Amino acid sequence: MKKILFLFLLLILSCQQAIKKETIDKSTFGIVIHGGAGTILRANMTPEQETGYRSVLAQAIEVGHTILKNGGSSKEAVEKTINVMEDSPLFNSGKGAVLNSEGTIELDASFMDGSNLDAGAIAGVRTIKNPISAAIKVMENSPHVMLSGKGADTFAAEQGLEIVSPEYFYTKRRINALMRVKESEAKKKGLTSNVEEVFLKHQRYGTVGCVALDLNGNLAAGTSTGGMTNKKWNRIGDAPIIGAGTYANNATCAISATGWGEYFIRSVVAYDISALMEYKGLSIQEAARTVIQDKVAQLGGDGGIIGIDQQGNVAMEMNTLGMYRAHMDSKGKLTVKIYKDE
Repeated sequence: MKKILFLFLLLILSCQQAIKKETIDKSTFGIVIHGGAGTILRANMTPEQETGYRSVLAQAIEVGHTILKNGGSSKEAVEKTINVMEDSPLFNSGKGAVLNSEGTIELDASFMDGSNLDAGAIAGVRTIKNPISAAIKVMENSPHVMLSGKGADTFAAEQGLEIVSPEYFYTKRRINALMRVKESEAKKKGLTSNVEEVFLKHQRYGTVGCVALDLNGNLAAGTSTGGMTNKKWNRIGDAPIIGAGTYANNATCAISATGWGEYFIRSVVAYDISALMEYKGLSIQEAARTVIQDKVAQLGGDGGIIGIDQQGNVAMEMNTLGMYRAHMDSKGKLTVKIYKDE
């Protein structure tokens, strides 16, 4: 009789713990964003510029947080949050995209759903106002994972997404940046490959990304970029490549990367962080630190990532002097940072 009573009490305790765990899980959500990583110094930033970046980062993340708080999906939160940054001329995505060597834009984006490992991506598009929305449409309404160039632009139009003329994306800031790079490029012809590599490194600009955990425990990640200033030959970086610039898996984490794309592709950065968590049992912070500070840095690449796991733990790791970033948890606590030492 005592044994039966003991087992009954043990069953009740187990049920209470399960209910408690379910309650905790159902109240946990969070969102993290980035707006690019690189040599971001206080000395090079006016108070007005800094205020502008912090303001848009806060505005963007609050859009996604509101969606999550009201029971919306991580997919919707990621899309709408990135849309805000794509519509801002401050970031290298959408409206603020950098120009390629021909003086036009080529936009890349990707999205991944952690609940089923479904994904979509677009590369080298020129007329889609919000590339992240096109990447999601590829995932939802096509049999493919990645579309590129004219075909991707056509697909987006057929899906009813907003199409704009290439002139929409031109900003004085990016036109001037291309002119400066081309002038420097002309002066540096004939230099050693090492010097040329350093020069190439400083042509890169940031990317925008978002990762989110919703109230149903689903993770999602998205990344959108204009790539590299003065890029040639239809160059594509890591942003639209699933596993390199973007990855999400409910079993581990959601990751969005920003940095020197060639190195992030070679390191399969986003997936590698997930794999370290899955196979070695590392925390998201430990995995991110290992990949960014050890693997990528040792190859000679730089940049950073944002990530969130199933419990709402976050990582905002970089091996650069700064990364535009923000985090908002289920309690509504907002953190906005720019410099590495913040």
